[in-house]
Amino acid sequence: MNNSIFSFPTPANEPVKGYLAGSPERAAIEAELKRQRKIVVEIPLIIGGKEVKTGNLGNVVEPHNHKHILAKYHKASEKEVKMAVDAAMAAHKQWAETPWRTRAAILLKAADLIAGKYRALINASCMLGQSKNMYQAEIDSACELIDFLRYNAAFASEIYSVQPKSAPGQLNSMEYRPLEGFILAVTPFNFTSIASNLNMTPVLMGNTTVWKPSTTSLLSNYYLMKVFMEAGLPAGVVNFVPGPGSVIGKVALASPDLGGIHFTGSSSTFYGLWKTVGMNIDKYKTFPRLVGETGGKDFIFVHNSADPEAVANAAFCGAFEYAGQKCSAASRMYCPKSLWPKVLKGLKERCAKVKVGDVMNPENFVNAVIDEASFDTISKAITYAKRSKDAEVVIGGQFDKSVGYFIQPTVIVAKTPKFRTMEEELFGPVLTVYVYEDKNLEKTLDLCDTTSPYGLTGSVFGQDRLACDYICNRLRYSAGNFYINDKPTGAVVGLQPFGGSRASGTNDKAGSAFNLMRWVTSRAIKETLVSPLTWKYTYMK
Repeated sequence: MNNSIFSFPTPANEPVKGYLAGSPERAAIEAELKRQRKIVVEIPLIIGGKEVKTGNLGNVVEPHNHKHILAKYHKASEKEVKMAVDAAMAAHKQWAETPWRTRAAILLKAADLIAGKYRALINASCMLGQSKNMYQAEIDSACELIDFLRYNAAFASEIYSVQPKSAPGQLNSMEYRPLEGFILAVTPFNFTSIASNLNMTPVLMGNTTVWKPSTTSLLSNYYLMKVFMEAGLPAGVVNFVPGPGSVIGKVALASPDLGGIHFTGSSSTFYGLWKTVGMNIDKYKTFPRLVGETGGKDFIFVHNSADPEAVANAAFCGAFEYAGQKCSAASRMYCPKSLWPKVLKGLKERCAKVKVGDVMNPENFVNAVIDEASFDTISKAITYAKRSKDAEVVIGGQFDKSVGYFIQPTVIVAKTPKFRTMEEELFGPVLTVYVYEDKNLEKTLDLCDTTSPYGLTGSVFGQDRLACDYICNRLRYSAGNFYINDKPTGAVVGLQPFGGSRASGTNDKAGSAFNLMRWVTSRAIKETLVSPLTWKYTYMK
């Protein structure tokens, strides 16, 4: 038995490849894109390490070319979800007792496989299935995914090393046990890295999962599951179960063995999960851990001392990268009247140069939104703004779904501070701006804090550093990740732990040890070296 005390050091973040013309990574990704577009993959369920095919099929299509089918996937019924729960519970004891160094080694091998021979495979599937350009795929399905796997080993080292002190005649220790039950991992379409992390963080800490992947990210998620298996993940530790959320949730949340939910998605879905758990609470063997990162209405607040060019660039990148489909995307901005003409000019100049289209063309900065339902929601909001006397569309406003779900980068000026698109999450390339009188700073800070129910990300711009500090403090509950003179997107694992509160989730900070702590339940153990033989107090002797 290996009785060494093992500690994983804090890693360096995975370098982002440049994909310059003629580079090896550019040649590899272009070849892989062409290969994947020529085939139709059959995606089964994977339960207990075995492929399961139900025959109830759905299509995986390219959002930027929705007539092109990338894959056909098998949908789970209640029967298969029950099989997945049983498989997770069957694997639980052995996996929980597996040395944590071994668990970490499997995850680190997966990171190395993705960093090396499977980088082009995973990135290309993310590009085609989730409509990300080369750069956006690289920072997600390669770099951030790898960082999660590598950093989590170091975070686990920190957690396991935290031990109580012992006293004369006794030995004290803290055991960090996995949760008593399976974890339901409900993962989103917009980040393949999050899909990995929602499974592999609990798994590293000794848990087993039932994975409900988003139907609009199935291609990259399926390949990811195959990589986990190649890395040595035992059968049943992660069970890959595509299918309707209503079916999967009904079975998983009714099981007395539910140990927790790791979730990223809409606030409304998380509310529903939480309510169902609440109604079933007396049926569970333990209180389930509920960890969720949900919606956002992320803001940029501009002080009148700000550099308008810096504001314009941050607003452009923060709102329109990955078509505004990041949880942290800039969705609303408060700009002082004195700066707005220059900020608007900078936004117009950038939007005039940007190209929108298929991911196969690397010159396209903005690609498609994820599906027709998302397209319809966003286009209806833009149309509403066009027709409203309380708003003006000053940039963009065009959309077309005849080939792909394309929406031009759009900037709306709200004439009232609580206009619909200032309040509602749209998850698309739409930025709404409220222009405030410079003298109304305090009033506008109150509006920023209270207009949205969310509290995920936000930023302040200003060259008056004391003013930035003041605004940061005034908006301390408005965002779980706050940026000074930077866009509200781009959190990096190990550098900016990510998560928000209010209607944005439980703020358990993915990319830090805080999140790992949620997937263990501690046991304090005291050993008395020589047991006492008398019951009398000292003064009674």
